[in-house]
Amino acid sequence: MNSIDVSRATTAGLDAGGHEAGMPGPLIYEYRPQITQVVEYGASADAVLSGTPPPAEGARFDFHLEGPVSGPKLQGTFSGVDYIYFRADGRAELHIHGTITTEDGKRVALEAGGVAIPEEGSAVFQLREHVSLMSNHPELSWVNPIEVWARGVVDVSTGEVHVQAYGA
Repeated sequence: MNSIDVSRATTAGLDAGGHEAGMPGPLIYEYRPQITQVVEYGASADAVLSGTPPPAEGARFDFHLEGPVSGPKLQGTFSGVDYIYFRADGRAELHIHGTITTEDGKRVALEAGGVAIPEEGSAVFQLREHVSLMSNHPELSWVNPIEVWARGVVDVSTGEVHVQAYGA
């Protein structure tokens, strides 16, 4: 899957108004970070990501992420880590902590949880996330009370991620 296919996979469900079907509220941002580093704690990330079941206790990996943020409400760059946990039953739990740095240097803290759902027979995982944003900059304080839901994909063979986040 190339970056064009990743883009199509996340935009295929848009309604006539440009909102993703089934997603609450308007698009807040989208980001396209790359996985820049993988930290392993015994189990091989390559093996687990290619379908080898994790050990009985599960497998933990730290995926370091960096890349651009674009959208109608937030623009800049994202830097963070997904402390992902693959349970023995196959569920992949996301625990993302990071920072969105706006184009003018202001920061928004990002914390997200969710799941990564493997697509059968491919290196692609569907992502479903619940996101909390926080900033003390007065012009960015609008992020503090909103509920954010995000969907996206990651192609683990290329390290490409594409997530779209909607606010309610």
